[in-house]
Amino acid sequence: MAAKKSSQAKESDNAKAARLQKILILLKGAYPDARVGLNFENAFELLIATMLSAQCTDERVNQVCEELFKRFTSPSDFVAAPLEEIEQAIFSTGFYRNKAKNIKACCETLLIRYQGQIPRTLDELVNLPGVGRKTANCVLSNCYNIPGITVDTHVIRISKLLGLVKITDPVKIEFALMELMPKTSWNEFDLLIITHGRRTCKARKPNCAECAISKLCPSAFTFA
Repeated sequence: MAAKKSSQAKESDNAKAARLQKILILLKGAYPDARVGLNFENAFELLIATMLSAQCTDERVNQVCEELFKRFTSPSDFVAAPLEEIEQAIFSTGFYRNKAKNIKACCETLLIRYQGQIPRTLDELVNLPGVGRKTANCVLSNCYNIPGITVDTHVIRISKLLGLVKITDPVKIEFALMELMPKTSWNEFDLLIITHGRRTCKARKPNCAECAISKLCPSAFTFA
């Protein structure tokens, strides 16, 4: 009985994985220009921008960073600046006091441990102040092409709508998604799902009528 139950579960996972591959093919056709929503010129800028993106839209972060990176171009610039100056510069991203404190501490650690360079491993990145798995994976995948799944609000919401996961914990979602596709698909999955969330499957009202993957989505047309 146990063996039969295990086999059924495995078949279910296989079917889910196969459906996900079809979803990715369709999304790739729908969004050939899919890219990360944050603007950046280098790994340091993306690190800071992603830290600022917590509880804030990409659009707002991009607006703030356009001026921020004119004033602060390196970790040493943030370390040298008074905390109040950093707070003022990032005020509109929300939670500015905590973000400024983390950014300054992160930059201090970068200078002390890594000579101001951005590490290229997940373990090193998540040990930086204010940097979690989401930020680390975002930097690794978009700057160094290292496979990783950045679990942001779009990925959490759409993965649940698609029936890929039922859990809500970001780390558990990350590992569950990793099991459903080859490592070579992880980075592409992120870009496609996030772009899909920004353009079509919007949080307030998903546009199922114009969705390229509605036939593969168990939640399609339930938002009328």
